[in-house]
Amino acid sequence: MGTSKRLAPYYDMQAQHQAILAAAKRGPLQSLTDRELALREQPLTVYPHALQRRVRAWVRFGPEAIRVEAKIVRSTPLAAGIEFRAQAHTFRCWVWGNAVELEGD
Repeated sequence: MGTSKRLAPYYDMQAQHQAILAAAKRGPLQSLTDRELALREQPLTVYPHALQRRVRAWVRFGPEAIRVEAKIVRSTPLAAGIEFRAQAHTFRCWVWGNAVELEGD
């Protein structure tokens, strides 16, 4: 008995959620600092819901790096504010812009 191609995206999502929750147990989600963001010197763009793009981004929970599917909710010229979910948990952090890849690129 094979697996359903129709359910493959669901199983991929479940596997990612489990990986995120496992990583979260090993350490806190890290985010760029205020000094790194330099929001007083850099312009900040906040995207309304309709303009939030789907991305894949590298994030770090404690010492562990993991790639997640997220949405970009704000940005500066050098950094991206992202949001991603794992089951009932929503995570938000700032990452360097080069840690983010637009889906479909």
